[in-house]
Amino acid sequence: MTARIALAALALFALSACQEADIKSVPGAVTMTEEALGHYCQMNLAEHEGPKAQIHVAGSEHPLWFSQVRDAVAFTRLPEETADVAAIYVSDMGRAPSWTEPGNDNWVDANAAWFVIASRMAGGMGAPEAVPFADRQAAESFVSDYGGRVVRLADIPDDYVLAPVDVAGENSPSGGHDVPGHDNLEQGGGGTQ
Repeated sequence: MTARIALAALALFALSACQEADIKSVPGAVTMTEEALGHYCQMNLAEHEGPKAQIHVAGSEHPLWFSQVRDAVAFTRLPEETADVAAIYVSDMGRAPSWTEPGNDNWVDANAAWFVIASRMAGGMGAPEAVPFADRQAAESFVSDYGGRVVRLADIPDDYVLAPVDVAGENSPSGGHDVPGHDNLEQGGGGTQ
């Protein structure tokens, strides 16, 4: 009986060591630099307003950068993208200096974030955006100012991130015009606090 207990204890120890190794292997967020280029557009992220995302792929030391959070979510849902995603980080817009300056180091794990979808704010590429926040209250405040609804990453509808968008027409968040309330976030003073 003692041998069984010892064997069971050894198995539990080995299992916990594997779980700890998995936790330690999750890469941390990387500071966004002026050299960061969008994965799909190959454009400099700093040239685009709104929240950004970085996806860490297993086996790669550098993250994939995204000019819009929407594009990062799409990446994880496209059947042709077969990369083994190790971590996803998104801009915490509750700590962003402004909409035009989403920040270089205010990252939050996408699985822990709250997202505002269907707001009046367009992302950096002009498409509807999934605006991330570390704090639900900050997301709710954003909804009060710009409309939309608060969801978790898994609850963002596929068609919200995968459907084609006419950024200059009726399907864009701004209807092809200036986005109402956009001045507030552009002027600085931060996103919602």
